[in-house]
Amino acid sequence: MRWFEKTNINFVASRKIFVYLSFILILSGIIVSFIVGVQYGIDFQGGTEIAIEFEKPIPTEALRDAIEGAGFTGSEIKSFGQENQYLIRVKESEKAPQMIEELLKNKFPEIEFKTLKIDKIGPKIGAELREQAFIAVILAVAAILIYIAFRFEFTFGLGAIVALIHDVIFTFTTIVIVNHLTPLNLEINQSILAAMLTVVGYSINDTVIIFDRIRENREVHKGLAFTKLVNLSINETLSRTVNTVGTTLLVLVTMVVFGGPVLQGFAFTMLVGIIIGTYSSIYIASSFVIWYFEKVKKINVEGVDKKVATATAKI
Repeated sequence: MRWFEKTNINFVASRKIFVYLSFILILSGIIVSFIVGVQYGIDFQGGTEIAIEFEKPIPTEALRDAIEGAGFTGSEIKSFGQENQYLIRVKESEKAPQMIEELLKNKFPEIEFKTLKIDKIGPKIGAELREQAFIAVILAVAAILIYIAFRFEFTFGLGAIVALIHDVIFTFTTIVIVNHLTPLNLEINQSILAAMLTVVGYSINDTVIIFDRIRENREVHKGLAFTKLVNLSINETLSRTVNTVGTTLLVLVTMVVFGGPVLQGFAFTMLVGIIIGTYSSIYIASSFVIWYFEKVKKINVEGVDKKVATATAKI
């Protein structure tokens, strides 16, 4: 289904405004994130994991309210195995298992339960997981740079990487800030890391589609100014972009609103990442390629040779 037929929106004309806007927002986000600080989840900070089996199933929300009401902020509660089995994860505390067992006895005195297992993740292991997560993101970005460089050319690969770095930083700082300003639990954990890596793949896919159309149009429209070529390619892929992003956003908004605490972090990260990834594919990646051709390779991207224009004016 094509919502936009033969559009002629001049995306390239306003590229500098959006580049400056992105720079200001990212710089502001980094500064605010440093001020408020990054809150890590149990995966990257360390904590205690307790598996509990109740005599009969109880509402997960009731269990979550009881745990958080006792002061265990940033806790993770989810069902696993059978309907009456739950996994409770809280931040590092030596007496956490005893405190939780005592809490459950007081909150649910009429329901018998037993502890299936207790596992602890130390701060050192959490720090190692943070380091490995950072390396995973770097390796993903490097692999994409190599892929784009071979598929297109190195300049386009750089443009894609600039857009990816833009997306990762923007999404990460947004999560940190929203986590401090709203009731959403967006502590950095493995779920949010998985969402970030998914955003990287989604964003590069959108960028590749636009770059692929630019490559095709360079053969079809030989002699056309590069800025007009980019504009044409973005307009030709606009319908596909709107269809893909629109349907994905509907699912993610539903997950954020109705998915509960377990899915909210992943869904919200994807929501922000996909919106900013679509934006960067149009305004950041393409703008960088235009800038690189014009400033570094000294190519006349507007398609007007000044020497020829001057000579013609004298005739």
